[in-house]
Amino acid sequence: MADLYRKNLESERRQLWATCRLKGLKRDTPERLRIAEIDRLLAEHKAKASSPSAQPPVEHEED
Repeated sequence: MADLYRKNLESERRQLWATCRLKGLKRDTPERLRIAEIDRLLAEHKAKASSPSAQPPVEHEED
């Protein structure tokens, strides 16, 4: 299953980064601050997805 949340964040980050590079924006602009926030959200999402507790529990049949 595709991780649409991650893909959406990555897409927004790429667009913002391209705008910042094109315009030569400094670090304290709203666009650059949003990029930093997206990086944080992606890291949290990756950690949440890779943790063993994030996986649904496996149900075992009882005899």
